[in-house]
Amino acid sequence: MPIVSAPGMRPVKMGELAAGIERSPDGIIHVRSKLPLGEYPRSLIDRLDHWASVAPDRLLFADRGPDGEWRKVTYAEAARQARAIGQFLLDKGLSAERPLAILSGNSLEHALLALGGMASGVPFAAISPPYSLVSTDHSKLKHIFGLLTPGMVFVAEGAPFAKALDAVMADDIVLAIARNPAPGRQAVTFDEILATEPGEAVEAANRSVTGDTVAKFLFTSGSTGMPKAVVNTHRMLTCNQVMIAHALAFLQDEPPVMVDWLPWNHTAGGNHNFGIVLHNGGTLYIDDGAPTPGAIAKTVRNLEEIAPTIYFNVPKGYEMLCEHLETNARLRELFFSRVNLLQYAGAGLSQHVWDSLERLAMSATGEKIMIITGYGSTETGPFASTTTWPVNRPGEVGLPAPGMEMKLVPDGEKLELRLRGPNITPGYWRQPDKTAESFDDEGFYKIGDALKFVDEDDVDKGFIFDGRVSEDFKLSTGTWVNMAGVRGGLVRACAPYVRDAVITGLNLNHIGALLFLDVDAARKIDGSLAGADEKTIAHHPKLREILQERLDALAAEATGSSNLVARAIVLDTPPSIDAHEVTDKGSINQRAVMSVRAGLVEDLYADTPPDHVIVARKRAKA
Repeated sequence: MPIVSAPGMRPVKMGELAAGIERSPDGIIHVRSKLPLGEYPRSLIDRLDHWASVAPDRLLFADRGPDGEWRKVTYAEAARQARAIGQFLLDKGLSAERPLAILSGNSLEHALLALGGMASGVPFAAISPPYSLVSTDHSKLKHIFGLLTPGMVFVAEGAPFAKALDAVMADDIVLAIARNPAPGRQAVTFDEILATEPGEAVEAANRSVTGDTVAKFLFTSGSTGMPKAVVNTHRMLTCNQVMIAHALAFLQDEPPVMVDWLPWNHTAGGNHNFGIVLHNGGTLYIDDGAPTPGAIAKTVRNLEEIAPTIYFNVPKGYEMLCEHLETNARLRELFFSRVNLLQYAGAGLSQHVWDSLERLAMSATGEKIMIITGYGSTETGPFASTTTWPVNRPGEVGLPAPGMEMKLVPDGEKLELRLRGPNITPGYWRQPDKTAESFDDEGFYKIGDALKFVDEDDVDKGFIFDGRVSEDFKLSTGTWVNMAGVRGGLVRACAPYVRDAVITGLNLNHIGALLFLDVDAARKIDGSLAGADEKTIAHHPKLREILQERLDALAAEATGSSNLVARAIVLDTPPSIDAHEVTDKGSINQRAVMSVRAGLVEDLYADTPPDHVIVARKRAKA
């Protein structure tokens, strides 16, 4: 494997990717990896058992206990406890028809329950905690329980989940809890589960696991309706890790160390990162922080103690971390001391955050750290493509992983991406109609995104993400609007004060926008806003002045109605999870927002716009 480097960048071993291309007369383009996938394990449990044999005392998981100190589990302990948990699940009659549902977030208990499920062939589903803790009607949770029919539910502690449990628990469902059971509700403790004596039943069940056995269910975000249960087979998980280890070749040389907060109910945290550690014999420090003002200090505390060898975060997480890296020399030096690679996902990394990471790494070590993103979805395991070479801009998604095929289908001015490979889901649990809709007649998964070539004459330079196919629309003039491009440009122009935007204009005469604030950043524009609520901030004259200037500057660069954001409204309430305006990942459901806030959309197109509408004052380009 080649050592990848560039001027001023820390060398890192990365795998080579190469693709062949075939163009059909109908305009369809097939892009296939030239590299074979090779052998992959039967199950991730085989990797657990391997490392438990060769490195039994190596740390596998650690999390912060109630006392704030690290709780630790070695590979040997995890292998033993997985069998005990697996035996308990079998004793309770769990199966694919009655799986394990985990309602609470990342923890040692959660990790071990997942391993116990995989060791016994009992699927599990990590369910977004906001469906239990934030929602008031629990509509998505009820839908999920109706779809899964779980035989057992796990929560970390009783009181916070009491209302959710009241909404969904049936008499035949076993409740398991780590600590502090809810009054009046019978539950088995996690310690009691661990006390189960594993027998031949769990070993026989483990031997019966094949690549086609369902390992887990991961739910889609529900941005276009109720969440769907994506079937994740053991093959999906294991072959995906072989793909990743080929691309990120340094993982094969030393066990990775990760400090990670990404939730396991999402494929990035629960499959990609969790699997990287387990497959490669690494250590995962479960970060109890998050990219929020109230939780980022916990992430900082953890990174002041543990130097990662690979680091993964969402763009907002990197942005908040950079603020601390700027002022905390100890954190900066330790964080960059041995990290081989910085990865991001979930959204595009803003250029100013990218530049900050490079500058801070240089100040700490004299070297930049390679920054990349991968590409995929819950349905692809998630890993489908990546760059393995240095890039200096967000949005490049590289080439298909070994064993992967891309099919690019012309759709207007875009190329719709479809994917086929051993890491692709067989479908959605108990929803055959949704499964049929998601695959074409050649078995390619219709992911719904568009890609474009970096260089149409050289496929090996890879691809750039080109938005969602279904999101593009026409103005009343017949002009096409590239919604992803407009939204991305608007959010970048209004950074850091705007977190996201909903773009309007379908069959109307201009582009409009509803702007969701980054409240924490907006509070900093004026000292009087330190403790202000979102409504006060949204209507503050200084914020309006700043956004007016940003909208004017963006308009001055517009080349026509297809990319001119003519009007905008700053929203003074956050997106609602119960109204389906926002997914548990924090991504915005465009259709739901426009439906729920239809009156504001009308204001954007009023003949005489109300005062709360910011109207761009377009100027001629200099």
